Amino acid sequence: MNNLTAESIDLLRRMIAVPSESFEEKAVAGLIYDTLNGWGLAPARYGNNIVCKCSQYSPEKKTLVLDAHIDTVRAASGYTRDPYDAGDDDGIIYGLGSNDDGGSVAAMITAFRFFYEKDLPINLVLTLSAEEERSGKEGASMLFGPEGPSGVRDANWVIIGEPTGMKAAIRERGLLVLDGIAEGVSGHAARNEGINALYIALEDIEKLRKYDKERLTVTQINAGTAHNVIPDKCSFVVDIRPEGGRSNEEILEELQGLCRSRLSARNLTNRSSATYEGSPLLKTLEEMGIETFASPTTSNWMRTGKDAIKMGPGESSRSHGADEYILRSEIEKGVEKYIDFIGKFYGNIVE
Repeated sequence: MNNLTAESIDLLRRMIAVPSESFEEKAVAGLIYDTLNGWGLAPARYGNNIVCKCSQYSPEKKTLVLDAHIDTVRAASGYTRDPYDAGDDDGIIYGLGSNDDGGSVAAMITAFRFFYEKDLPINLVLTLSAEEERSGKEGASMLFGPEGPSGVRDANWVIIGEPTGMKAAIRERGLLVLDGIAEGVSGHAARNEGINALYIALEDIEKLRKYDKERLTVTQINAGTAHNVIPDKCSFVVDIRPEGGRSNEEILEELQGLCRSRLSARNLTNRSSATYEGSPLLKTLEEMGIETFASPTTSNWMRTGKDAIKMGPGESSRSHGADEYILRSEIEKGVEKYIDFIGKFYGNIVE
């Protein structure tokens, strides 16, 4: 087991050296594919996604998928070290994507290799997906969609690997991004002519600030072309993290009723998620005493449409920030917990 973990961490270090921003994962996907193929895992590649099935895979069995993503965000401007250098400290792996989501990639690969040759009561499938950070259509949405590969599109359960400190998210907020456009009439500022679109937008933003039915934040605003021209258009962006109970369409309709500005959704499909009631995933978490929580961040969960939990090594607070890192010990503990969880999960399925 120590050797398997060490090999996965070495792969993670090599992954960090290859830029892999969303939609640009071709090189890192090739690196991972060649490595897994060299380890005898018979990977299949679908675009920049990689899928491995256990050696005893059978379409007659139910399937548990381990999913982690291989893409990253753009490196933050505040990095004080090379974001593509994992460093020399064996206890710490630095670099862009080390924590989000390299730790889960390394730990899930190790756990999958541990079970790969075993005759299991259900199938175990590993998916290493692309385009997660930008909600791309050719990542998990494609793999778990109706045109995805067998064993993934028809999977029964999924463990989503994300940095949660190996606590388990059993609920996850959705994501609804709205573009607001306030329209007025331009005029000369000295004569106070026209209708100021910026003021319209500010009135609407104040209404949104007081809205308390969903977690909502206005994150961007833009208006004006010159200091002496009344702006006839003002745009702003609203970030909403729905907790569930209402559809994104219902939320949009209600907010539009509050605002004079025209609101439009970038995507209405990023819905909130929750582990199914009575799920064997929940039973296994309870048996192991794993702490559960509701996650404020989104992941591939909403793209799978499956009974799932979100759990992985590392800490969410390190994601998308400068000088990202993960501890080797966190990956090692993640491997142990994944293996323990999968073993107990199989037992719950057989019972």
